[in-house]
Amino acid sequence: MKLLQINTSVNTGSTGRIAEEIGSTAMKAGFRSYIAYGRMARESKSQLIHIGNMASVRSHVLESRLWDNHGFASTKATKLFVKELERINPDIIHLHNLHGYYLNVEVLFDYLEKVQKPIVWTLHDCWPMTGHCSYFDFVHCDRWKTGCYACPNLKGYPVSLFLDRSKQNFEKKKKIFTEVSNITFVTPSHWLKSVVQESFFENFPVKVIHNGVDLDIFKPIRSEEVRSKYGIQYDTKIVLGVASIWDRRKGLNDFVQLKERMGEDVQIILVGLNEKQLSNLPKGILGIRRTENVEELAALYAMADVFVNPTWVDNFPTTNIEALACGTPVVTYQTGGSPEAVTDITGKVVERGDVEALREAILEILVRERDVYRIECRERAEKFFNKEDRYRDYVELYKSLI
Repeated sequence: MKLLQINTSVNTGSTGRIAEEIGSTAMKAGFRSYIAYGRMARESKSQLIHIGNMASVRSHVLESRLWDNHGFASTKATKLFVKELERINPDIIHLHNLHGYYLNVEVLFDYLEKVQKPIVWTLHDCWPMTGHCSYFDFVHCDRWKTGCYACPNLKGYPVSLFLDRSKQNFEKKKKIFTEVSNITFVTPSHWLKSVVQESFFENFPVKVIHNGVDLDIFKPIRSEEVRSKYGIQYDTKIVLGVASIWDRRKGLNDFVQLKERMGEDVQIILVGLNEKQLSNLPKGILGIRRTENVEELAALYAMADVFVNPTWVDNFPTTNIEALACGTPVVTYQTGGSPEAVTDITGKVVERGDVEALREAILEILVRERDVYRIECRERAEKFFNKEDRYRDYVELYKSLI
């Protein structure tokens, strides 16, 4: 049996790692695994197919910026990819992020409608259901429920500088996506499942499969080497934040405000910053560039006394469960599906944007013994977020559909 996944990236970033792990799990179950990607890829166990090239990506970016045409450019690149799909003739097609400046959804779904292959579509955000944005709750918008227009989030990803085609894009997506009837949706969170059920996908089946992590890598481990590398003192309480891309939506401004309210005995560490952000960090925050070294990342999680995720928009952040797997409690905002990883004994949830409540939740955790949380957090990760279990759920789903 042949499985073909489509995503922006492979084996890098949260969705890229998810696609890679699903492919690996499927191969163990006897599948032949292909992953088609648009922009970024690291070494993979699956056979990779690159959709387009940097020229087509740049052209897609330009069309998105000028004409609010995201997802409807890259026509030639997608037609060439469809020919490759026809050659491979997969038994099941698994969609992930179709946005990311690399794919024409109209061309792809024309093919999907014709071949009538079983399709699994894991939604990692809300872009398929809106006329423009990937998350609408940042601007408190619910027009996606009935039909987008006059988008209040044009400057949010994917940025449109001039035109607002949210009404046209919404109608095109609704028509294109719903004409393909044999789609089973998967959401990593119950929150996103509820969004799907209020959207134009309301009549499609939807299943919740939480993201998983590699418990052999993300675990409570010794961190002397990483402490030495970054000059982190043993008598300092550590508050950790991790993101692939830091911006206001991920809570970078909230961390800056948080530092102003925390004492000198607390060290805030942020992982995933770019050069400009590193140079602009206020005193007292240690910035670390984005790393693909998962062993070092696990050591940072395990070293931290608390992992803080003040995200303003999110589905089901993998960083939360990576922290839990390393025995570290999580404090997060009441945002999307982010709170679903946390229980009263493995962390705390506060209202979005309430930095003072964030500070108080952190202090409540810091005054308790570290080992109290370590055991409970690890046990929760082992019970619910083991990648072997979660990605086997996908394989069972594939088999049921084939």
